[in-house]
Amino acid sequence: MDIMLPAFFECLVLVGIHSYLGLHVIKRQVIFVDLALAQIAALGTTVAFLFGIMPKTAAAYWFSLGFTFIGAAIFSISRFREGKVPQEAIIGLVYALAAAVSILVIDKAPHGAEHIKEMLTGNILWVKWSTIGKAALVYSLVGLFHYTFRDKFLLISNNPEEAYRRGISVRFWDFLFYLTFGIVITHSVGTAGVLMVFVFLVVPAITSMMITDKLWQQLLIGWSMGLVVSVMGLYVSYVADLPSGPTVVSFYGLLLLVVVLVLYVIRSESKAAALRNIAIGVGLAVLVGGLFYAGGKYAQKTGYGHEHIAALKEDSPKSVDESRLSDLSEEKLSTLLNNTTDTAWLEHAFEKNSDDFVRMAIVERLLQIDKKKGGKLALVILRSSDLPFVREQVYSLLTKTFNQDFGYNPDKAYSNPQNKKALDAWEKWLKG
Repeated sequence: MDIMLPAFFECLVLVGIHSYLGLHVIKRQVIFVDLALAQIAALGTTVAFLFGIMPKTAAAYWFSLGFTFIGAAIFSISRFREGKVPQEAIIGLVYALAAAVSILVIDKAPHGAEHIKEMLTGNILWVKWSTIGKAALVYSLVGLFHYTFRDKFLLISNNPEEAYRRGISVRFWDFLFYLTFGIVITHSVGTAGVLMVFVFLVVPAITSMMITDKLWQQLLIGWSMGLVVSVMGLYVSYVADLPSGPTVVSFYGLLLLVVVLVLYVIRSESKAAALRNIAIGVGLAVLVGGLFYAGGKYAQKTGYGHEHIAALKEDSPKSVDESRLSDLSEEKLSTLLNNTTDTAWLEHAFEKNSDDFVRMAIVERLLQIDKKKGGKLALVILRSSDLPFVREQVYSLLTKTFNQDFGYNPDKAYSNPQNKKALDAWEKWLKG
């Protein structure tokens, strides 16, 4: 529970501001602006990564924030009172361009696939208390700013024509909205990832707006929903050993579906007919799911299975040169390692490879087979790796396996006295 507690509080902090901003997003009918701004923020981090700047550093943050400000300017000037092109089309275009450029940029960076995965899913399980504190401070300041000027922000979101009629500079206040929105997104994407940020914004807003039109009630519903989903999602991810971010996102979708069905029954003139329709829908969903399952099994047996299924049968440690594991694709390496329980071969392969990601994959496999041997090799990486995100991944594997950290800080290298002391203590504990 020591590991889950920071993630839970981070979810609560995210829910507080995102549920409010999500209401503005829905009312302005710019649903995908959060995805676009999140992608632009991620593009800033990606460009910084290309220059050798590690994610989650101060320099990477300013890169990300700078790109987000550019996005805020684009979205504020792309709203026209009587435009023929809807603003949502421009937002979608900006998102696609930002995503495409991110892929082009990351293609030139080492281990780009790992970086893209982290951008999408985040790493909320390993968020630090200091990060939560900074996020809470920033979100509170943004919330205070919006509360101070709530009349203008709410009027523009609810009735832009009335705002134009009163002579309010809609474009200027739009810029301030997207600017503050971008600041929140920049902080959120770093820990929660693009997908989770989008869901935290949209799902509570949609759910609460279906139930009531009053702002304070919408906020209360959104925050309550966030609390319930965070507890359920994080608990299930911990028990079932699932990625925490995607699990929370899935629970948001599930709870939204439940709310929609309950409202459908309550508001139907004939509740019996509504329940019958739901039963038919569930039956059809089970039938379609069963057909896909049967089709997949049949295709697998008749030679149309995915290549990794075949690889599981063919690849064995003896078929490859253990000193050249870095030449394998990520999928191939994963298949190979999962196909062996030979700890001696894994230890030998670890010595023969200098690539941090190959070593990290070997350690992850060893931890599943022999925790002590895996733990010892994990300490080797923590003592030698210059890459903070590699140290963080290995650190997360160790703490998840042993529920110990001895005060180690993955943001700092082994030369740090505190980390030296922590790793020495860890090694002694493993020997014991």
